[in-house]
Amino acid sequence: MTTSSPEQEAGRAQAAPPVQGHPQRWLILGVISLAQLTVVLDNTVLNVAIPSLTDELGAANSDIQWMINAYSLVQSGLLLTAGSAADRYGRKKMLAAGLALFGLGSLAAGLADTTGQLIAARAGMGVGGALLLTTTLAVVMQIFAPEEHAKAIGIWSAVSALGFACGPLIGGFMLDHFWWGAIFLINLPVVALGLVAVVTLVPESRNRQGDRPDLLGAVLSTIGMAALVYAIISGPEHGWTSGRVLATAAVAVGVLALFAYWESRIPYPMLDLAFFRNRQFTGAVAGLVLITFGMGGALFLLTQHLQFVLGYGPLEAGLRTAPLALTVVLLNFSGVAAKWLARLGTPTAVLLSMVLMSAGLVAIATLTGEGYAGTLLGLLLIGVGCALGNPAMAHAIMSAIPPAKAGVGAGVNGTLAEFGNGLGVAVLGAVLNSRFAALVPVTAASLPAALASAEGEAERERVIDAFSSGLESSQLVGAVAVLLGGVVASVLLRRAAKDGA
Repeated sequence: MTTSSPEQEAGRAQAAPPVQGHPQRWLILGVISLAQLTVVLDNTVLNVAIPSLTDELGAANSDIQWMINAYSLVQSGLLLTAGSAADRYGRKKMLAAGLALFGLGSLAAGLADTTGQLIAARAGMGVGGALLLTTTLAVVMQIFAPEEHAKAIGIWSAVSALGFACGPLIGGFMLDHFWWGAIFLINLPVVALGLVAVVTLVPESRNRQGDRPDLLGAVLSTIGMAALVYAIISGPEHGWTSGRVLATAAVAVGVLALFAYWESRIPYPMLDLAFFRNRQFTGAVAGLVLITFGMGGALFLLTQHLQFVLGYGPLEAGLRTAPLALTVVLLNFSGVAAKWLARLGTPTAVLLSMVLMSAGLVAIATLTGEGYAGTLLGLLLIGVGCALGNPAMAHAIMSAIPPAKAGVGAGVNGTLAEFGNGLGVAVLGAVLNSRFAALVPVTAASLPAALASAEGEAERERVIDAFSSGLESSQLVGAVAVLLGGVVASVLLRRAAKDGA
């Protein structure tokens, strides 16, 4: 009689999905993708509401940036802890809890009367978003058989790209027909549908011996990131060498250093530093941080350019960003992007994608004199780059780590992507504010306030030109960041491929 070793028994026990997968796996994927789409949309949909929030809530530029960053920074700080908690206490439970928290946060945001209330509600939505983004991917890995993982993850990541691009369009439609709070209240029916589907369809799973949540690590990373972004946002207003900015920056550096030390000392770290010894993983992550830095900040600026400078309404601005989304959808769902990836290889595909996106940002920044034509060219270039680059980097990250650590790797990926997006909004917004303040030395905290204080049409034109100049500088900074990300990622991925050859 042949006996199995403990290692073999453990390996069989960890092979969670049955060969055929869950019988309703595609329906479950559709439901959780809809929930994930709502979360991703909230990273960009607020951009279109900036003029409305500026007018109705009296929000300054720094307030707007905090409304966006409160969501992304809380979410990025909690992603790894949320994934660990889901493994230990049950993925179905955490998915339902994430939906409930996201729904409550959306309700509070939609009914907010002040900028402070909206910022607090957005932070609450970030907690729910962290649970959703982590557990949706964990459920995908659970319900699909191993041979279907690549296809299922591809659909999961395509939904993220679609939501990233469609936020301005959906936000513009809602603002054209309803008041600004509707962009949050529209989440409630999706949350209700998702809760029903999770309770009735999603099977429960947990790892009773999973890693304990790294609560101290979560606190340290969240404080460090928030302090860093606060220093960047405060720089233009208080001066980069002011005591407030320098003290906040020092806190950020100190806390993040303590976070890294803590993660290297504990047995179950939230961020496994060993991942970064893998060149393929490091290359893909470096590219991801810089691409989200450039793209998150660039879309934040693009919607302002379309409305403040070119004079489009919210729905018109959303419609004019649609070519980016349509390009991504067309190339991904037709399979063209996948064929290019297979033909070019991951390093070349990543580099080409970021060159195209960088060129798109340059076109938007420098061809504004051509009206919407220059913006359209830029959007098409960015769309082609996104369609090729996002699957390439996702494939590189997931193939660089052991299957047993796929959830942790996805958490690292999500954390750094959210951090890059939030930091991009802060840095590029700070560049815009600095340039605008240098050209228009007024006390007004926003473009509408500066226009209101302008005397005569000539002065108004000077204010708009100054704002356009600030937008151009910011877009060019974003283009450099994206291009740098492409070069760094491509070099590291190519070296990793040679090492593995």
